[in-house]
Parts: sequence; C-alpha cells; structure tokens
Amino acid sequence: MAGVTNASFRRLCHLYGERALPDALRPALEGPVTTDDGGLAAPAGLYVTEMVTTRALVERNAKTLAMVRTDPAERVRSIQLYGVDPATVAAAVRILVEEDLADHIDLNFGCPVPKVTRKGGGAALPWKRDLLEAIMRAAVRASQAAVHAARREREVPVTVKMRLGIDEEHETFLDAARIAADVGIAALALHARTARQHYAGKARWDQIARLKETTSLPVLGNGDVWSGDAAVAMLNATGCDGVVVGRGCQGRPWLFADIVSAMHGHKEHTRPDLDAVIAVIKEHGRLLAAEMGEDRGVRDLRKHIGWYLKGYPVGGAARAELMRVSSLTELDASLTRMRERLPERVPFPGAAAEGPRGRAGSPRRPHLPDGWLDSPCLGEADRALLADAELDVSGG
Repeated sequence: MAGVTNASFRRLCHLYGERALPDALRPALEGPVTTDDGGLAAPAGLYVTEMVTTRALVERNAKTLAMVRTDPAERVRSIQLYGVDPATVAAAVRILVEEDLADHIDLNFGCPVPKVTRKGGGAALPWKRDLLEAIMRAAVRASQAAVHAARREREVPVTVKMRLGIDEEHETFLDAARIAADVGIAALALHARTARQHYAGKARWDQIARLKETTSLPVLGNGDVWSGDAAVAMLNATGCDGVVVGRGCQGRPWLFADIVSAMHGHKEHTRPDLDAVIAVIKEHGRLLAAEMGEDRGVRDLRKHIGWYLKGYPVGGAARAELMRVSSLTELDASLTRMRERLPERVPFPGAAAEGPRGRAGSPRRPHLPDGWLDSPCLGEADRALLADAELDVSGG
C-alpha cells in the first residue's frame, strides 16, 4: 500500500467508515476521541500510514517526515514502520513517540517483494528468530522509554504485521507470535499467505484461527476481505479480534462503510453509481492537491483512476485521457467529457466493480540470500546483506 494510503486517502476511508456508524457512536468533532478511562477511541477503525522505512526517518528524510505528519482529523495516529536493524528501529520509534507524531506503531514483516526478501528483509526476516526478537524488543522498549521521557499521557502500543512464513515448509508465524508475546507486542496482524504465494490464490483463514488458538495476544486477520460480508465471515470463521484491509480498498474508500455497517449488524451496502464515483475522484484530487501541491497531487491520483473506474463502462479512451491529466482543471474537464458520452444514469456495475484489485500474480519461489534457510539464527554474512534491505517498497 506504499504510495496509496497517504493522508488524503486515509481521510476518505475514515469518513466513509464513520458515516456508517450508528448515530450515538458517530463523533461530532474531528480529531482524537478519548474514552472514559483516558484512552483513545477509533470508532470506525484504524487507518494506518503507508510504510515508512526506519532508516529514512532517522536520517530525517524530508519525504519521510511528510509521510508521518498525519491528518489532524485522524482519531488515532497509526504509523507503520519497516526496519531490519534493531538500533535503527528503536531510534525511529523514539522520534515518533518523543516528538508526539504517533499514538500507535505497527511493524511490518510482510513484504514479499523479491528485491527485499533476497536481502533478508520483509517476509524473509522472521525466519531469523534472533533478529526478529531483537527488533520487536527494541521497538517496545524504545516506545516505553520515550513515553516516560516525553511525559506522554498514554502508552504508544507496538503491533506487528506478518505473513504465514516463507513457504509451506518454512512457516514462521507461530514462533513470531510466541516471541511477540514475550517482548510486549500489543497485537498481531496475520496476512494468511506465505511469501511464496505473494498475492495469489486464497488466503488461508484457517491459519488465522490457528494463530488465535495459540496466542493470548489480540489477532487481526488479513487477506481476501473484499466486502463487509467477508469481514464478518472472517470474524466468524476464525474467532479473530478484527480485520485488516489492504488491496480491497483501492479505488473503494466506501468499503469501510460496508465493513462498519456489517459489523454493527446492518445489511446496507454502499454501491455508488458512476456520478457518485466521479464526485469521490474529484474530492480525492482536491485533497491530494492540498496535501502535496496541485501538480504532484493530481499526478498521484492517476494510479487510483483505474481502481475507481473498475467495472464501469467508461471506455479505454477516457481512461487513457484521465491518466494524462496534471491539474484539477484538466481532471474536471476530462471527467466531464467522459460523462457526456455515457447514458443519463450509469448504475453500479455489480461484481465487475468488486473483488481483488491490482495484480495478484502467481506463486513463485521466494528470492532469499544464499544459505538463508540453513539456520534460524543470523550469521555475519547475513548482517552485511541486511544493510541494503531497507528499501521504500510496498509492505503487504
């Protein structure tokens, strides 16, 4: 979700989610909502930043610092970190906590991208139990110490996102859960695929249930949540404590309205016609322009256009034209021309607009460092590779 879940898109998602809340639970004002015991409430879920590399944060990279400056309207500021060095991860956590930039920190150990796993990062890292433990322990201790040093009112919990393992013969999630519980991790999110699966095939929800039975930590399930009904089905099938959504919301911020509605026992579904989708595209463009500047913001919107229009009969020429816009004026004009060529009403296209987004790919042999699987402990040769593993890539 790198390059997708920036502040503008998160705002759209959380607004849709909160619109589906019962009136009594819908906050009247923007920003943090406190509970009776002094904690923070997220009435319609947590909306986590795109993945931030710890090295870039510690080096005060301008783009990275912008990524962790969250939308003031957010209820809980959730920052996702990716790192391979315990000391660097700890330093990044201290920055976020001491400078009051986060209320929750999530560590990502799920990236299956070959250029990361071939250097021992991402979904390959949990195989090295000693390194995994050192990173998680460093993050938890750094958060606790920084809360005390900065005299923060609340703890800043650290959670973990992971996959089942490298492949079916090298599962890591149960060992990772045991280590997480020992070092003080607050909760676990499990993408129920291996690195070998990438995004192909079906997520193994039975393994989410297995994890829930094994650990005392809260467990969040991830994988194939394409609708509110699927979210409830996952809860019922696995006993997990919540669900995590990734690709399913691409071009569909209204998915969170469906999920919130379903979790409150309602059957309402958000099924926008084309005019409603056009209105969302325009609003998304305005938000991105305010966040990044008009030129960069509108260019960033382009990646979302295909997702938004998936299944709608707008034609290839209109899609291609929208992929070339570079200003809000051009965006509005292109959308108007597209709309004028279509019938008076273009309803929601049903199944064609739902389901998986992006390229699932096919199972592939994971790219790993030579000898990586020979030992579950880190060797000196492995340490040299890890120095190059922190790349700004998607962390699924």
